[in-house]
Amino acid sequence: MAVLMTTLGPLRADQLGMILPHEHVFVDLRTCDKPGYAEAYAADVIKLMAPEIERARAAGVTAIVESSPVGVGRRADLDKAVSDATGFPIIVPTGIYREPWVPPWAHAADEDALYHWMLGELKGNIGGTGVQAGWIKLSVGDNGITPTEAKIVRAAARAAAAVNAVIGSHTIRGQVVREQVDLIERTGYSARRFIWIHTQAEPDFALHLEMGRRGCWIEYDNIGTPGTDDAHIQNILRLLEAGLGDRLLLSHDRGWYDPAQPNGGVPQPYTYLSEVFLPKLREAGVDEATIHLLTHTNPFNAFARE
Repeated sequence: MAVLMTTLGPLRADQLGMILPHEHVFVDLRTCDKPGYAEAYAADVIKLMAPEIERARAAGVTAIVESSPVGVGRRADLDKAVSDATGFPIIVPTGIYREPWVPPWAHAADEDALYHWMLGELKGNIGGTGVQAGWIKLSVGDNGITPTEAKIVRAAARAAAAVNAVIGSHTIRGQVVREQVDLIERTGYSARRFIWIHTQAEPDFALHLEMGRRGCWIEYDNIGTPGTDDAHIQNILRLLEAGLGDRLLLSHDRGWYDPAQPNGGVPQPYTYLSEVFLPKLREAGVDEATIHLLTHTNPFNAFARE
């Protein structure tokens, strides 16, 4: 049976509704050598982020995917604290962000060590937190994959293949997506288990179509950014017309508690998709069955595993 691995344990599709596939509860975009990196008290994170979770729940959201891996302040314990305080499931990743955020231990580790580490978090839990990793989050450089990033991608493909986990990669340029998918397939895994995170950043729509037809998940995840709605709707309609509705994910890339900011900063709500964008999609002629596919079925299918 397919389930999502969440902070509240495995959940089936019939236990969930709308899922946001790319958000953040806690992020630190500084490198790990900075004072205070990824440090915060659980009570402070709960105070700031629990109200945002409750607003999302009121807007119909039933789970969110935490997209902060190692390198940008992943704190599974804080995700778990917010989840427990709200009774709301969060899907937390294993994996490592791109250079220069790759920590020294990952530079030093060989591919086998990275594979065993990721597989251990996918099958067990993250650092004794009791949180089982639900997916793998990576990133690579905008101008190509470095040797260290390639090592991490290969290890991720092996670990993901062992449990049928999805790999998502923060990737700005379509050409670099192609390079990653080539590498993943050479390692023995499938393009259908790869999410092109931030697809909207690639201006060449032909690359969106190419990678969608290859089987990748196409993720438009800056929904709510001022001035982008019309472009998103146009791209969504074109993907639907091309028969790629079952490869499309929608989210905000919002939140979050940032320990580099006073009191964690000012979070952005997880509600724009529900409250503003989906009504616009309906006005553009997208029917309710397709809305359900994009917001319920697709994110579950992308992140679920046996």
